Amino acid sequence: MSPAASDVAVRATAAQLDAAAARVLAGIAGPQARPRADQLAAAAALAVDGRRALVVQATGWGKSAVYWMAARALRDAGGGPTLVVSPLLALMRNQVEAAERSGLRAATINSSNVDDWGDVLADLAADRLDVLLTSPERLANPRFAAEVLPGLIARVGLLVIDEAHCISSWGHDFRPDYRRITTVLMSRPDLPVLATTATANDRVTRDVAEQLGAQTLVLRGTLARHSLHLTALPQLGLIEAYAWVDQFLPALQGSGIVYASTVRSASDLARFLAARGHEVRAYHGQLETAERAQIEDLLRENRLKAVVATSALGMGYDKPDLGFVVHIGSPGSPVDYYQQVGRAGRALDTAQVVLIPTPADEGIWRYFATASVPRSEDASAVLAALGESAEPLSVPRLAAITGVRDSRLELLLKVLAVDGAVERSTGGWTATGRPWSYDHERYAALAAAREHEASLMREYARSRRCLDAVLREALDDPSGADCGRCSVCTGRVPARLAAKPDAEHVAAALAFMRGVDNELTPRGMWAPGLPWTGRITPTLALQPGRALAFADDPVWPQAAPLVAAPDEAPPAWVVEAVVAVLGRWRSEWVARPTVVVPVPSTRHPERVRGLAEQVAGIGRLPVREALSIIGTPTAADVSAKARAAAQAGRLSVAEGIGPGDLDGEVVLLVDDTWRTGWTATICAALLRGAGARAVLPLVVHHQP
Repeated sequence: MSPAASDVAVRATAAQLDAAAARVLAGIAGPQARPRADQLAAAAALAVDGRRALVVQATGWGKSAVYWMAARALRDAGGGPTLVVSPLLALMRNQVEAAERSGLRAATINSSNVDDWGDVLADLAADRLDVLLTSPERLANPRFAAEVLPGLIARVGLLVIDEAHCISSWGHDFRPDYRRITTVLMSRPDLPVLATTATANDRVTRDVAEQLGAQTLVLRGTLARHSLHLTALPQLGLIEAYAWVDQFLPALQGSGIVYASTVRSASDLARFLAARGHEVRAYHGQLETAERAQIEDLLRENRLKAVVATSALGMGYDKPDLGFVVHIGSPGSPVDYYQQVGRAGRALDTAQVVLIPTPADEGIWRYFATASVPRSEDASAVLAALGESAEPLSVPRLAAITGVRDSRLELLLKVLAVDGAVERSTGGWTATGRPWSYDHERYAALAAAREHEASLMREYARSRRCLDAVLREALDDPSGADCGRCSVCTGRVPARLAAKPDAEHVAAALAFMRGVDNELTPRGMWAPGLPWTGRITPTLALQPGRALAFADDPVWPQAAPLVAAPDEAPPAWVVEAVVAVLGRWRSEWVARPTVVVPVPSTRHPERVRGLAEQVAGIGRLPVREALSIIGTPTAADVSAKARAAAQAGRLSVAEGIGPGDLDGEVVLLVDDTWRTGWTATICAALLRGAGARAVLPLVVHHQP
């Protein structure tokens, strides 16, 4: 994939750009469309002057038209293809369609179309493609970076960085893999580069512009969206929030998105609304690519009233007539919130945007303020482990050695890799030996910025002043005073809606949710450092299980406080509720339990043993103390792999239980909590080793 020598310095004429602009806009918006002045200025900087540009404009302004115009003009002038780096698959699908409407031949390379890569690269090498879209994660892939990227970068005529706030560690959705683009920029100082975003405050704008270079043209417009009518309702419980959506979904105009904070809550709410007769589908990152695309199309064609989605349906989804966005629970920052609600009302005079805060929000805000900031002690532990290892270490192995929790570890490794301190190969992670020190001042400032953004989200949720003004403040957008449209400015919720659902709808939501069980999914692979290795075989495996409650469960809000309380006998309500779970679950058992085994507990032995005994009594089953435990409880803030190793060292088969003593038994394994699943997994292996036919875990509370 060697570049033509002329690709490096190709520039378009003003006439070629004008012709390209007319052709692109006709394909995107119709023959009467004309470019905005700033659209044409940005495209000219790229295609005619060979400069770099950063465009910060509101969703719906037409940022993508800028790079299609520039791409078309450069191709018409004989330049190389355009490389677009985009963060989400949904965005790529939409961008391919938009490019083709602009008369550009486009294709993608991403994790969902690996089988097509050969054909795509062949088309690129033969100059049959005008646009290639890929993800920042591709840039981090060792094989892609070594075999594909150098020739690709040498050949392209324009680089586009979409959702460019992801480049900046100050951005609300910083992705370390995006920082690898800086290396690309340094390798081709002559390369025109366009960075676009709708969610950059002043600090992020400066940071991105500095990475692009001193001569970067920055075009920043107002980010206010006057079509959005913002409403924040008084804090409701999650059951009341579900009831509100059920009651008032028909009153919201058109079709829209209902955002939930987790895959579980999106799935539960979608099932509830569907059972109540609403045309809805759940959407999240665990769905297959084809199913996500189908749901996007159904919503785009107004064949659904709403999609109940996680943030996986966000950046890049294009439906100009989206009539409403409702959030059940608050995002971590107002910038995240603006990004998601910006999907609505792009081609409408009015779109309703409703936030229903919930009691779980405070935990979300605390997590947002801390999770993306690397910790000094974690970095030291990881670098020490890699430095002492004679071979590459996998993420699971590193988690087991260092105790750093998986989510923090993966982010930290990416940060260290971008800084050159570590590198990834096919065998795992290694230290490069390059000097690296923790920048305390920078990360303290970053933590303070995150906390400020979280505090603004608190202020928005509590409706203390104009909602639109809070969003604009988060984005450093000084345009205008109070909006006069939001629920704070008007002092009321929009017509046909209400601040609270009625008792009938609340009762329906509660009845439905009490019939939704919390499934416990068995682990499939052993963690490093255990007596067992590799895949968990069927002869040692745990069966799928059930928990009465998950996290801040609105159906059983007393469950989390119960398992955190001092040890005592289980109350009657928890026994009654657990028995109801067993009644619903029994149709899925591999066989009816023949014995109840309590998990040995050093924290709550009376509660766990008492629950096992009462459940056994109701089911007329024997109780066997088949397991024992020694040592002190495992610390809460450690990785799942470190927890597994610690629990394996503490748990054993009880004295007097030997091979074959549990032959053929179907064990109901009772505990009060499930955090990572490793305690139950290890208990199951021990019990299966003693002859148990199956082990079914049952717990009171599944902690996130």
